[in-house]
Amino acid sequence: MHRVFLLSPANVAGLRGQRLLADGATSELALRLRDGGAPLGEVMSSMSQLYFRGKLSYARAFSHPPPGCSGAYVITPGQGLVAPERSITVADLRAFGEVPVDHENADYRAPLERDTRRLRELAGPSISIVLLGSIATPKYTEILLDVFAENLLFPSQFVGRGDMSRGGLMLRAAEAGQELAYEPLAGAVLHGKRPAKLPRLPRKPDS
Repeated sequence: MHRVFLLSPANVAGLRGQRLLADGATSELALRLRDGGAPLGEVMSSMSQLYFRGKLSYARAFSHPPPGCSGAYVITPGQGLVAPERSITVADLRAFGEVPVDHENADYRAPLERDTRRLRELAGPSISIVLLGSIATPKYTEILLDVFAENLLFPSQFVGRGDMSRGGLMLRAAEAGQELAYEPLAGAVLHGKRPAKLPRLPRKPDS
């Protein structure tokens, strides 16, 4: 079965995002953002080194897109669904930070509705869409459920976990090649007892 992942975005207003946007930023990634651009997935992973990196690694490991579709799309503030391989500039990143991620905000909602409908038409009615992001608030779910209905899924083990725990869970699953179980978001129980903490990921040697 074809499967496409939708990834919630990293927070541009966070410390790492503001470091990339600082006028005097001299990191290699900040310089590329100002001089031609860098892939969206790389930029978001830099701003959220566990949660978003976990989502992107997981999506790349287990996506099975139909022809003409990316295996993953990032839900961006103001630009709808964007493939993580697409290059963005510092101007794009600043623009993301100016659009509140709120389902009642037309600047956020309209591009997302446009692109989700386009994805549904392109992918067909049997596609499985897996949300890797917040499942208990309407900022993503209200819009996505309207378009994908019972085809919108989420990892069952997300229930009760915070963002960091979810990131670690997905990194482990991707590295082990063991896909998580999914269930339809419509009608699901989205709040539950917090599970036991995951063991620490082994520290990778510096390259």
